[in-house]
Amino acid sequence: MKSILQPIFTRYWNPYVVLLIAGILSALYFTLTSTVWAVTGEFTRLGGDLLLLFGVDISGWQYFDMVHLQGTTWNRPDGWIVWGMFAGALIMVLLSNSFKIRLPKQKRRYVQGLIGGIIAGFGARLALGCNLAAFFTGVPQFSFHSWIFIIATGIGTFFGSKLTKTRWWKGKPSLTRGSGKPTQGKNRIIQPYIGGTIAVLYIGLITYFFATGQKFLGLGALFGLAFGILIERGQICFTSAFRDLFLVGRSIMAKAIIIGMAVSSILTIIVISLYDVTPITQIAALSTFVGGVLFGLGIVMASGCETGMMYRLMEGQLLFLPVFAGNIIGATFLAYAWDHLGVYTVLVKSGAKINLIDSIGPIGAITVTLVMLAGLYALTVYGEKRYHRKLAVKKGMNVHAS
Repeated sequence: MKSILQPIFTRYWNPYVVLLIAGILSALYFTLTSTVWAVTGEFTRLGGDLLLLFGVDISGWQYFDMVHLQGTTWNRPDGWIVWGMFAGALIMVLLSNSFKIRLPKQKRRYVQGLIGGIIAGFGARLALGCNLAAFFTGVPQFSFHSWIFIIATGIGTFFGSKLTKTRWWKGKPSLTRGSGKPTQGKNRIIQPYIGGTIAVLYIGLITYFFATGQKFLGLGALFGLAFGILIERGQICFTSAFRDLFLVGRSIMAKAIIIGMAVSSILTIIVISLYDVTPITQIAALSTFVGGVLFGLGIVMASGCETGMMYRLMEGQLLFLPVFAGNIIGATFLAYAWDHLGVYTVLVKSGAKINLIDSIGPIGAITVTLVMLAGLYALTVYGEKRYHRKLAVKKGMNVHAS
């Protein structure tokens, strides 16, 4: 039994396997609920909940009407997707003895993380989706806005990578990931027991939801738990997928994400064709591009996207508390700016919802999507090879000079 469990809890999982499973589960979640795996939409609603708690009247805010602000985060399926992800990540961190309070070496990183989180949250909701709803789960929905967002996020991440290398930024502290090996000692040996207890309680909560007829809350909590487990064990971070390609020529995460989207797209088109389910389509407009650029810039400044932020916070990396708060602040401010500051009129109104299935049919949609994903994969491989060629030339010049 020990030999079976040890690789599960003491080693990180292969990103290709993790994102393949995530793609399958994402398509399954869409089949069962007619909605998608997403987080920043709920961050916006959570911001609305907090404003209501403090007596702010948001009844006339058009953005909240659009994203259906109803009830509280505890009785929304999207709410339980988010809290389930936190729970799943925390459970795996504890079961692997990996929880440890980690502080950034530079206190200014808290401010940078907060600002980055605000920019990322604002950009994500301006584009009507983050690295999930406008990327990983947006592409398989064949919503054209996702491709605008991907290009824009790449641009934002590129400039964010340049920003974090400037002298005035003074570099980023070494934020160690959760250890893949259990640490001995009385202060941490209790972690697996706490993790197991939380797991039992959470499974009991899921059972309660289904037993009381709250099917969609149960599905949100169940899939949220699964996604949380996957992102923590696979160390899935969309920031690193872009940033690492620019900074160190590493493309494993980016390639794994592309493969996961390809599999999810194939399964989703099957579901749509067989069950006549309506895909989720968002507006493609200037706001999509601007939001994507801001999102890419923000996640690099914050050192993590929404998924990366969630599992790193559960590992005990306190930098991501202000990042989390910043995401909610940015998303909520966008909800205010949508109509009060004219954002909708200037950036969104001229756009339109474009779905590839409606435009070129199911066969055309899946064909074009897979071709574009293949092109993105080839571009990623090219970027990796180009980086290492330049690095080899630079080393050769240094050796020759010496």
